[in-house]
Amino acid sequence: MSSSSVEDIPDQCKDLFTQDGVLLKSCSGCSINELNSIGMLCIVRNPDGTKCIEWRPNDLITIDSDTQDQEWAVVNTIGRRQRTLSGNMTSDYATARARIIKIPLDDLKTFRVSRNNQQMQFSTKHGVWQMILYFQHGNAEIFLANLKTHVKTAKSRHERNAYVVVESNTEAQVLNKSFAELDIFTENPTDVVWGFVSNLRQRPYATTMEAFSKLTDIVYNGNEAMNDKRDMSEEVADLLTKSISAMEDTTTTTKSDEYEVISVKPTLPPRPCIPRGTPLSTEKWEGLQDTEGRVAEVDGVKQLIFRGGVAHSIRHAVWKYLLDYYPWNMGHSEIKNLQRRKTEEYFSMKLQWRSMTEGQESRFSEYRDRKSLVEKDVNRTDRTHPFFTGDNNPNLVVLQDILMTYVMYNFDLGYVQGMSDILAPILLLLGNEVDSFWCFAGFMDRIAPNFDMDQAGMKQQLLHLQQLLTFASPELAHHLAQKDSGNMYFCFRWLLVWFKREFSHRDIMRLWEVLWTGLPCANFHLLICVAILDAEKDILISKDYGFTEILKHVNDLSMRLDVDKILSAAEGIYHQIVSAQHLTDQIRVIIGLPTVGTTSQTEGDDDSGDESPTGSQSEAASHSRSESTSHLRSEATTVNGNGTENNDQRVLFTPEMDEVTLEYNGLQISIVTKTVWALLA
Repeated sequence: MSSSSVEDIPDQCKDLFTQDGVLLKSCSGCSINELNSIGMLCIVRNPDGTKCIEWRPNDLITIDSDTQDQEWAVVNTIGRRQRTLSGNMTSDYATARARIIKIPLDDLKTFRVSRNNQQMQFSTKHGVWQMILYFQHGNAEIFLANLKTHVKTAKSRHERNAYVVVESNTEAQVLNKSFAELDIFTENPTDVVWGFVSNLRQRPYATTMEAFSKLTDIVYNGNEAMNDKRDMSEEVADLLTKSISAMEDTTTTTKSDEYEVISVKPTLPPRPCIPRGTPLSTEKWEGLQDTEGRVAEVDGVKQLIFRGGVAHSIRHAVWKYLLDYYPWNMGHSEIKNLQRRKTEEYFSMKLQWRSMTEGQESRFSEYRDRKSLVEKDVNRTDRTHPFFTGDNNPNLVVLQDILMTYVMYNFDLGYVQGMSDILAPILLLLGNEVDSFWCFAGFMDRIAPNFDMDQAGMKQQLLHLQQLLTFASPELAHHLAQKDSGNMYFCFRWLLVWFKREFSHRDIMRLWEVLWTGLPCANFHLLICVAILDAEKDILISKDYGFTEILKHVNDLSMRLDVDKILSAAEGIYHQIVSAQHLTDQIRVIIGLPTVGTTSQTEGDDDSGDESPTGSQSEAASHSRSESTSHLRSEATTVNGNGTENNDQRVLFTPEMDEVTLEYNGLQISIVTKTVWALLA
């Protein structure tokens, strides 16, 4: 592990995965000034093909707005402004880059997760933890899942939640010896073994069946089968080729800590058609409040809103609760006192910028730049809507005042292009300046990461969207990946302003209030994206659209989408996903479900995390292990020389055994292959 110099970070390095909001708690050999700093944790591929883990301080990250793709990027940051969560600035970029902390994956020995999966420790020397990191914006499961795709690991037998990076040299020797003793191949055993391993990665089912076909030849024909003395008609060869191709199309591989399992490709259950409900009416809303105006059945109210939205006549009241301006448990008298306090607070912040002199502005470049950007955006926000049309429109003045006051309310974030799109429907509905500000602030609290200068929040959402789409619509995800669109950049505008430019004002109000309920799962807005893309799947694939055509097609969907159909489809996709037997922990984390077999820990736990699962957690883990065992034992029928299926031949994969058994009409041949699965894990 080392701190990097500028020369150590060539431009050809490629980030394979990034996660922001990671706190450096301790690190041997680094400056004390870096401790308790926020940064980004990355998995990086170097120009020579090696990989490493990097932690980069936040003040390394800059965004040059001139380099953004203006066709899809709505964010327009100011210059090359640098900001950290602590407010510290640095102008010496070269010095800052030298503070990157690197751990080559070749040197990594052990890593461990603890404290409710929010902390990770890394070791390059057994028994010593060189670096400890804390994940502020969630847990380490997604980073852990990505890391395990780049290193071969095994669960530690001595320490819970710890993983050991497995060396392959010894296992390779055992594997070579196992195949050499079989005396099946006339070629160099080492070349055969690694050719087998390589092919197994690319064509797992075909390669496995080819290997067993050689064993079958030996059983029936002896060594002469290896000397090309066995006759096989072209028809049978074609049949075998077609069978193998069909098997490859319907099979997949699943990696665990110790095995790679060949199984039938999983499919989602049928998508349910869930009709939309009626909007929350005035009568129902009043009936759900007590005599003091308190809302007791909050969950019930949110369920009604999720099913059908809110009647327009009561939106001005209900939105204040949904956006955390009014607490649900406050009565009428308490709300009046809250309104008075919030009004005073708002005008106090507004006075701060309204009283700034020209001299102050001239010496405050960052404030001046933000003010200029607000003025430009206000003058082009929804100008075709009657509420904002015309010159000297007073509603535009209120729009600008609210945005400028928000700059004083949250100066770290300030103003970024796109925020005016978020505010416009709120002001249109509420009319009142103070109420609109606090509802806007509540909305921004939920989506503030969308406007980060380093765009880390947007990058993570796009990654999650890609993972959800791959799970829910793999055919479309594969097509997008082939067309250089797997990064989902064409959905940037959708996510940035929550579909504001895709729907009319009336429809976006319905969509937003449904999303604000937080039902039926976390990140439901990503499933809205999946629903829209899935509805366009046939067009995108059949017309073989590339990146430019995909981007244009997606932008052309604006104002042509049916909000109720999209919501119904997204909810159906959600039920498909949660009902899928192959639901992965990675998808569970994205939609806010508990991961299978995860143990609960308290804040007072030590780093070892030795607690045992209890109750339903233990049952879930046991069920998961049972499912894994059943999937590891699979059967495959083969084709005889006459082209008919032979159901007497079975290939048994058992994790408890050190061998794979070929059973053929009562005759068994065993291959020592536990090391194969370990190598491919």
